[in-house]
Amino acid sequence: MQMKGAVIAITGGARGLGLAMAQHLGQQGARLALLDLERDTLDQAVNTLLDQGIDATAYELDIADETAVSETFAALVADMGPLKGLINNAGITRDGLLVKVKDGKVEKGLSLEQWRQVIDVNLTGVFLCAQEAACRMVEAGEGGVIVNISSISRAGNMGQSNYSAAKAGVASMTVTWAKELARHGIRVGAVAPGFIETEMTAAIRPDVLEKVTRGIPLGKLGQPEDIAQSVAYIFANDYFSGRVIECDGGLRV
Repeated sequence: MQMKGAVIAITGGARGLGLAMAQHLGQQGARLALLDLERDTLDQAVNTLLDQGIDATAYELDIADETAVSETFAALVADMGPLKGLINNAGITRDGLLVKVKDGKVEKGLSLEQWRQVIDVNLTGVFLCAQEAACRMVEAGEGGVIVNISSISRAGNMGQSNYSAAKAGVASMTVTWAKELARHGIRVGAVAPGFIETEMTAAIRPDVLEKVTRGIPLGKLGQPEDIAQSVAYIFANDYFSGRVIECDGGLRV
């Protein structure tokens, strides 16, 4: 897909991986719609991109709100023109063990609220945005590309029942949608990052993060730009669909 002039929506686009993707694709000529929760952070991100000569517009959105998603995508298309790409990047963590055992006493760990919060954003939000984007792309009749951000945790990770389940679901939906939408000229792919230097990994206890880093064959955390390059590859390769790119420094074997 040609990037120049293409309208690309990025959820969670105001910081971290999302902003790195916006900068990378924007440098190739894409016009970016940044979708995120916090207006101040959004405005700051858009101003940063504009200062770099990148066309970007901010849209405040809770991706777990079906009505808000529909209204935002309608406004986006009205403002910017036909949607050519969507990057489902927004995500949260609410970690906890399934059960806790202390001094021989067993108690519940991960709460139902923590479970629902992560599933609502990381799985349902991906579904809602992809469905709305696909509808807009089909109506425009020009095809398009949807890129979902999964995770190395989709294979299972201690303390992340909710996050792992959601990211495994994202990988499965990627394959499903690729099969369903191919007839409309829409490709769907995913990237599964490993441990990347973002606000999310910065919140990990230093000793734990050091242990994780030692276990990565390349011996270092990835950079947001590494994931941006993987996303850009999916957009660029017109024969790529229904697959997940794992970008994790060789951690998952």
